[in-house]
Amino acid sequence: MASSREYHDFIMDSLSSLEVSSRKMMGEYVLYYRGKVIGGIYDNRFLVKSIDSAVSHMQDVLKVIPYKGAKEMLEVENIDDIQFLYELFEAMYDELPEIRKKR
Repeated sequence: MASSREYHDFIMDSLSSLEVSSRKMMGEYVLYYRGKVIGGIYDNRFLVKSIDSAVSHMQDVLKVIPYKGAKEMLEVENIDDIQFLYELFEAMYDELPEIRKKR
């Protein structure tokens, strides 16, 4: 099941005060924070990468598989708490890999 445009718009509106952008990819959406992949929207769920900084920042986190063959990701449920999201993204930022430049 692909994510709906309405859910994407809802998430992006919630994140509008942060430096988050998105890119549609195969019916789902990849999310970028200050140019680095932070997570995505999969099956109308807001997920972030399962990296140490994210796991330690989130309490009682639910790990889910976004699609068959993918690595586990963390489901973000409190999307209304912008301060929490900002702190989460900032905690994750240095641990995220740099975007590779196209040649």
